[in-house]
Amino acid sequence: MKKFTLSIATLLMVGLFMIPAQKADAQVANYGYRPPITFGVKVGPNFSSITSKVNGSKNTTDMLVGFQGGVYANIPIAPQFYIQPSLMYQGKGGKYKEGDVKERLNYITLPVDFLFKPEMPNGSGSWIVGVGPYFGYGISGSNDAFKNDDALKRFDVGANVQLGYEMARGLNFVLNADLGLINIAKNGDSDNSIKNTSFGVTVGYTL
Repeated sequence: MKKFTLSIATLLMVGLFMIPAQKADAQVANYGYRPPITFGVKVGPNFSSITSKVNGSKNTTDMLVGFQGGVYANIPIAPQFYIQPSLMYQGKGGKYKEGDVKERLNYITLPVDFLFKPEMPNGSGSWIVGVGPYFGYGISGSNDAFKNDDALKRFDVGANVQLGYEMARGLNFVLNADLGLINIAKNGDSDNSIKNTSFGVTVGYTL
């Protein structure tokens, strides 16, 4: 499963680098020029939980407040459409109801979103609507979460969505959500699983 997921991720990244070149002539026809790739930074709070299944019985932790921040690039592929890869630090995990135990998980993630940014008629800014996969790698966690034999897999894959608004000068406000799609329990199966879920708000600036 891990090799298959890594292969899909590799093919996706290769495709992302090929798309801008394939669309270059179309951009000239639509825009009258080739719009540049832009870069930006974003930071904000993250609210996460862990959904676990033990012998078929599902349980979701309480929300845990963390931090997220990173950089992104906007790659134009058509008028008002972009590919946005981001490199992020994200704090995830959850707070277990029994004993008020906090499980903190720290990830480096690579969300790759397809964005639609329709501009406001008065030119004051544009809406941001995005969806795509994310790929995460666990770098640390409470109680050696990624180091024990019966602990968690470091590699995580899921779906990412975002909705926000960007002002004409580049300042933006975005609500994002991540839904983990793979079982990150090392010895998990269909009846014994652990998955990440989180949402957050970021304030960003496109340079």
